[in-house]
Amino acid sequence: MSRARVLAAVLWLAAVGCGDGVPPGAPDGSSFNVLLFSRTAGYRHASIPTAIAALQDRQVVGGYVAEATEDPSAFSTENLARFQVVVFLMTTGDVLDDGQQAVFEQWVAAGGNFVGVHSAADTEYMWPFYGSLVGAYFLAHPAIQPASVKIELADHPATAGLPSPWVRTDEWYDFQTNPRPNVTVLATVDESTYAGGMMGADHPIMWAHPTGGGGRAFYTAMGHTAESYADPLFLGMLTGGLRWAAGR
Repeated sequence: MSRARVLAAVLWLAAVGCGDGVPPGAPDGSSFNVLLFSRTAGYRHASIPTAIAALQDRQVVGGYVAEATEDPSAFSTENLARFQVVVFLMTTGDVLDDGQQAVFEQWVAAGGNFVGVHSAADTEYMWPFYGSLVGAYFLAHPAIQPASVKIELADHPATAGLPSPWVRTDEWYDFQTNPRPNVTVLATVDESTYAGGMMGADHPIMWAHPTGGGGRAFYTAMGHTAESYADPLFLGMLTGGLRWAAGR
């Protein structure tokens, strides 16, 4: 382990020791704190403000308190200790420096939970830890168009109540690798229902998995359009994913 990561671990443990004793994501039934991080160093989605507003509007329904930032200095040991879930909300490119990455790794290793939305998969290509956390990196996408989503696990909090097939309009990501061997796939997109898909018959579009630190990671490739954040089904899916990640 590098000197920077050792120092981050020591600072993290000190910060947690000064807190309330509830580890990140502890299912204690109380509301949980969510950091919405939407910094972009590449393509910037016009829907980011709409997505932030929608997630903040659902705080009471979701049982969480959401704080939004694009400031990478939020990834300090002391600040991350306040949150149970960190959401990479349509981030792109290299958004954290080496020190901030080390702190985030230690936070996840201590039980912190992750949610990635859409272009979270188009982020930090040179950071292997992050690639494993999000599950797969973005490759390409065709034009925005309707498609059918097949729900594979209907009793997950993120998918409960969703129709299958779930027909919706979005930007359908292809990935550099199929994440299925390393995650629990919650939903796939049917490439026969739209033009331009490149992954074939098995095209995961939403998944979940445990982290190495005892926490949870949830990712959905959907969410490109501003209209998504006014769709009750999509918002229910995203809220369910947040709550699952937090252990609720």
